[in-house]
Amino acid sequence: MVARVTLEIALRREFDYAIPPELAGRVEVGTRVKVPFGHRQVMGCVTALTEQSTHTNLRHLTGVVGKQSLVTPRVLQLARWIAEYYCCAPETALKSVLPEVVRREQDGWRERLFVRLLPATGETPKLTKRQQEILSLLEERREMPLQELLELAETTAETVRRLEDKHLVLITNQVSERDPYAKDVISRTESLTMNAEQALALAVICKRMDTGRCESKRVKECEGGAGESVTLTPSPPHTLTPATFLLHGVTGSGKTEVYLQAIAHALAQGKGAIVLVPEIALTPQTVERFKARFSHGPLQTQVAVLHSHLSSGERHDEWHKIRQGRARIVIGARSAIFAPVEPLGLIIVDEEHEHSYKQEEAPRYHARDVAVVRGQMDSAVVVLGSATPSMESFYNVQRGKYALLELKLRADDKKMPIVRVVDMRQAARKEKGTPIFSEELKEAITKRLERREQTMLFLNRRGYSSSLQCPQCGFVAECPNCSVALTYHRKAQKICCHICGHEAPAPTACPEPKCRSAAIRYAGLGTERVEETLTKLFPRARIARMDSDLMKRKEDYRRVLGDFKAGKTDILVGTQMIAKGLHFENVTLVGVIHADLSLHIPDFRAGERTFQLLTQVSGRAGRGEVEGEVFVQSFTPFHPAIQYARRHDFIGFYEQEIEFREQLNYPPASRLAMLTFKGRNEEKVKLMAEYVTRELEALAGGKLGKRESETVSTDTLELLPLSPSPTLSPAPAAATPLRDLILSGPAPAPLLRAETFYRYQLMLRTKQMPRVSKMLATLLEQIELPEDVTLTVDIDPVSLM
Repeated sequence: MVARVTLEIALRREFDYAIPPELAGRVEVGTRVKVPFGHRQVMGCVTALTEQSTHTNLRHLTGVVGKQSLVTPRVLQLARWIAEYYCCAPETALKSVLPEVVRREQDGWRERLFVRLLPATGETPKLTKRQQEILSLLEERREMPLQELLELAETTAETVRRLEDKHLVLITNQVSERDPYAKDVISRTESLTMNAEQALALAVICKRMDTGRCESKRVKECEGGAGESVTLTPSPPHTLTPATFLLHGVTGSGKTEVYLQAIAHALAQGKGAIVLVPEIALTPQTVERFKARFSHGPLQTQVAVLHSHLSSGERHDEWHKIRQGRARIVIGARSAIFAPVEPLGLIIVDEEHEHSYKQEEAPRYHARDVAVVRGQMDSAVVVLGSATPSMESFYNVQRGKYALLELKLRADDKKMPIVRVVDMRQAARKEKGTPIFSEELKEAITKRLERREQTMLFLNRRGYSSSLQCPQCGFVAECPNCSVALTYHRKAQKICCHICGHEAPAPTACPEPKCRSAAIRYAGLGTERVEETLTKLFPRARIARMDSDLMKRKEDYRRVLGDFKAGKTDILVGTQMIAKGLHFENVTLVGVIHADLSLHIPDFRAGERTFQLLTQVSGRAGRGEVEGEVFVQSFTPFHPAIQYARRHDFIGFYEQEIEFREQLNYPPASRLAMLTFKGRNEEKVKLMAEYVTRELEALAGGKLGKRESETVSTDTLELLPLSPSPTLSPAPAAATPLRDLILSGPAPAPLLRAETFYRYQLMLRTKQMPRVSKMLATLLEQIELPEDVTLTVDIDPVSLM
C-alpha cells in the first residue's frame, strides 16, 4: 500500500511513501505522518492512498501521529480549494486547517495524579483526624486531582499515600483536560418565545435542514405572519446546491435566539454546528449563552471554543474534544471554520460583514466565503447574520445566490435608539477649539449618571494623542520603519508605532538639535485621552476602558465586560471591540466621539465601513426597557454614510453605494486581486512591479489597462469553482483572452513604507476570479524575483492599505 503525502515544506508537490507492515491499518486519508526526506525527518499529511506508485524504491513512512486521522476528508477537500482559489501552496493551506499545537509530533495531553475513593471492604482501619477529613472530601466528589485535594485538606501527599497503603484510596495518573471556562458558573436557560419574524426565519432555516434540497432563493414573508405556512417555490429535482441564508436583522432583533434554536434543530438531527464570531471580545459572552442553553436537557453537548487567546494546551484539548465527537458545537474566530465537526449540519457566521474574518497572511482566506464553500461540501446550511450586511452578501441576495431572511423589529417590541448627529464644526467655533465632547453629549452623560444608567463611548483610535508636533520648527515624530506618525501613550510615557511596534520615550522638548523647543505638543486624541477627560468632567463616575492596550490576557475581557454587566461601571470607553455583538440592557446612551476617522482613508470601502461601524455601535443602546439615545459627533455630518446610519437605513445606503461600485467596476460588481511587492530598495521594488505587470498582460492574452466593451456573463462570477483536484495546471496563455481584466498600477501603496519595507501594489479587477487565480499561480511558478523583493497575492482583499 502506498501513501501519497503532502509535506510541511512549500514544494507544491505530493510524494509517495510505502506503508510498512507495522503501520498497516493505522494510515488513512488525513493521517499525520513522519517521513524521511533527504537526510532529515519531516512531518506531512496523507492526502491519498493507492495500491501502487509510478515510482520505484519507495521509502517507508517513519511513524504516525495521533490515534486517529487529524484532517477529515471534507476539511482536506476544503484545504485543496483554498490552495487553488487563494493562490497559495497546498502545504500552506493544509497547515492552516490544524492548530500548531495539534500538528506537533509529541502527544499534547496533560497528565495529573488523581485520587479516587475505593469501596469500603471490611473494618475501617484507625485513622488520624486529618485522614478522616480527606476521606470526607472524597466522599463528596468520589474522585479529584491530588493537588486540589492537598489544597482543600491543607495536607501533604505523604498523608494521602498512607491512605492508599491502607487500601482506602487509589492514586492514578490520568489525562486532565484544560477547560478555559472551567471556573465559570453558568446558569441554565431555556428557549425564548419568538416574535413572528424570528419564527418565520427559524422555520425557513429548519425546513431547509429537513429537506436536504435547495429551495427557492427568495423567501417572502406571508401576510398572515408566523401563524401561516411558509410558501417556498421548490427548485428542480437536480438542484442539490445547499442553501446560504443572509439573516438581515436590526441590532437587538434577536438573531442569537434564532441561531440557538436552529442549532437545537441540527443537534436533534444528530448533526453539529460551527458558530463564527468576528472578535475575541465577543467570545466570552457568546460562549456563556450557548453553554447555558446546551449544558442540560435531551440535546446536551459540550461547547468547544477555538480562538487565539487560548493557551496552547487549552487549544489542544478543545480541538480534540471536537475531533472525538464529545463537543458538537464549536464557537470561535475565523480558524474555527476548519473544526472537524462530523456530521456538520449548520454553519453560522455572526456579524458576517466584519473584515477580521479575512486572514492577513497566507493562506489569505476569508472565513465567510470559506464557510459558504464548506457548507456546499458538507451539505450544511449556512446562515450569515448581520445588522449591516456586506455589499458582497447583499449583492448575492439580489442575484438569487443567497436567500434573504429579515428581522425588521427589535425583540420584545423595543424601539430603535434615537440617533442625533452633532456638527462639530459649530462646536469648534463656539469653544474656539475642537472639544472632545460636545455640550449635548456632556449633558446626556450627566443625565444617565443621575438616573444610574450606563453609557458607552466609542472612538476607534487607541493611545492618548495621534501625533507629536513642534509648533516652532514643524517637526513631527515619525516611525523610522514606517510612513506614519508615532502615537503618544501618556501613561507609559512613550511614543509608539501601531504598525511595526517601534517604541521610544516621549520627549519633553523638540528632538530637532537646532530647535529644542519646550513648546512641543501632542495633537489628536485616542481612547486614553478620552478616559482622562471623562475622569475630570465626571469625577464620581466609575469609568473603564477597553482597547488592545489594556486587553492583553483572556481574563481581561471577562473582567471588564463582567463588571459592566454587573453595573460596577458607569461609562465604558472603547475601540471597535465594544462596537458590536454586546448586549447590556442598562446601556441607554452611546456616544461616537469622532465619526469621521474611517471616512477619509484611501479605500473604496471607506463609506461602507463607516456606515457599518456607526450602525453597530448605535445598536448597543436601548436594549432594555428604557429607550436608547445615540450622539454621533462629526465634522462631515451630511455624508451619506452618516445620514443613512442615523436612519438605520441599510437598503438606502446599499442602493446609492452599489451604483458607484458598478460604475467603477469595484466589488461586488467584480472581484479584486491585489499583488503587493515589498523590499528595502524602493527603485528595485518599483522595477519588479512593472516587470510582473508586463508578464501578466502577456499571460492574459493582450494589452490591458482599461475595460473592454465586450460583456461577460454574470454566470462567471461564481464563488465556488468546485474542482476535485488541487493541482494548479497552467491555462493556455492566450487561448481565450481575459477581456474583462482591468489592471490598476503598479503604484505606491497608500502606506508606502511599513516595517522597513517599501510597498508597491498592482490591483486586478475581473468577473472571472477562478481563472485569474490559476493565471496568478502560473505566474508565481514561472517568475524569479530577486532575493530582497517579495510578492504576495491577496484574492478578494478587504483593505487596500
